[in-house]
Amino acid sequence: MSITLYQLEGCPFCETVADALDDAQVSYETVWTEAMHSGRDEVKRISGQRGVPVLVDEDRGVTMAESDNILEYVDRTLA
Repeated sequence: MSITLYQLEGCPFCETVADALDDAQVSYETVWTEAMHSGRDEVKRISGQRGVPVLVDEDRGVTMAESDNILEYVDRTLA
């Protein structure tokens, strides 16, 4: 499985998503982003926006933002 989570250290929404992935025993790679939105060019290129968290599931061709959406995806698809 090839899951990547773009997150910001100290971001409670990112931590919630990471905890959900850990609880579901999903292996994933973390890409730590810059605190300044202007430094998040890779996140913008991947998702079309600069906010985090962003989850990329390469196996299923899914890229999504917004922690609530990601949590639902983890629960319904990855868990």
